[in-house]
Amino acid sequence: MKLILTRHGETEENIAGILQGHLPGKLSAEGIKQAKKLALRLKNEKLDFIYSSDLARAADTAKEIAKYHPKTSIEFVKSLREVHFGELEGKSTTEFGWDKGRFTESRNGEPVKEVCKRAKNFLQKILNKHQSDTVLFVCHGGIAIALIAAITNDSIESVNFLDNTSLSTFEINENKNHKIRYYNCIKHLK
Repeated sequence: MKLILTRHGETEENIAGILQGHLPGKLSAEGIKQAKKLALRLKNEKLDFIYSSDLARAADTAKEIAKYHPKTSIEFVKSLREVHFGELEGKSTTEFGWDKGRFTESRNGEPVKEVCKRAKNFLQKILNKHQSDTVLFVCHGGIAIALIAAITNDSIESVNFLDNTSLSTFEINENKNHKIRYYNCIKHLK
């Protein structure tokens, strides 16, 4: 399977330093431009299936890409949602000293262990269903880290945070061996 993974475009909340988690998020003007540039980059890519988080910021990014792939099925799923940050959602990251790209545990939030389990289970389901396909995931920074950790069989602490609308491409075989073709590539934004 060829897996292309991207993060949603920049949001108004990203600009304001607001931790979004399961909040929908709204693409900023720059985020809309990023999504359109990403869509153009993927225009000639053969996509057999698109899976996107059902949260607005990722769904809106996926819809831009899907404009160039009208015959490709798109499914909006909760499994690709961002980490649920509980009490921290909607708060300024300066209020609690958030380290960008690193998981923050909070009361009533989703434990890191559960995020990793969710990512691993979803990835396995997709690998089983799409062994010979090219699949696009449109998701968020935190869940992307957990997915990449599952692909590379690494710890989440060793995975670098992804830029908005960056592309990371993996070839994964039935034995779960992988090759990384791109990682956090943003040349389409230049």
